[in-house]
Amino acid sequence: MKKHFSKIFILLLIFSNISCDQVSKKIVRKNVTQGEYIQLISDNLILTNVENTGAALGFGQNFPPLIKTILLKGFPLIVLLVLAVRILTKNNLNKWLIISFAFVIGGGIGNLIDRILYGSVTDFFHIRLGFLKTGIFNMADVSVTIGVLMVLVFSLRNKKYEVQ
Repeated sequence: MKKHFSKIFILLLIFSNISCDQVSKKIVRKNVTQGEYIQLISDNLILTNVENTGAALGFGQNFPPLIKTILLKGFPLIVLLVLAVRILTKNNLNKWLIISFAFVIGGGIGNLIDRILYGSVTDFFHIRLGFLKTGIFNMADVSVTIGVLMVLVFSLRNKKYEVQ
């Protein structure tokens, strides 16, 4: 990690992602009735309020409570903590890779907060653009997706970005 690229910047990026996610979810919980369907841009961008008790696209909603706790709270918590410690302590990681992981960590923590506090994750955006149709998602999902895509791009462009 370069000297000018500080741990404070990394933490600010993580907390910015968490804050954006949590503030947007709070606004939706307060102002959008569950199941309400609000067309923001025609039928292409829809705002709704869905509580997802599973993972992506509802995966695991019907798992037994113990398995759900382990897979949707325990395992993600451990992975996010290990990843955070690694990017804060390793000195030889590329700054763009660190930024990528900060997005993943921030988004992951945002959804983990919901699971712990509410027992479900608030999802609220749905995009329909021709053949491109998404599931219902939130800002934490956007952060994780951006982070993962950045990791993939940097990994494919340069093998020097290995995480050790």
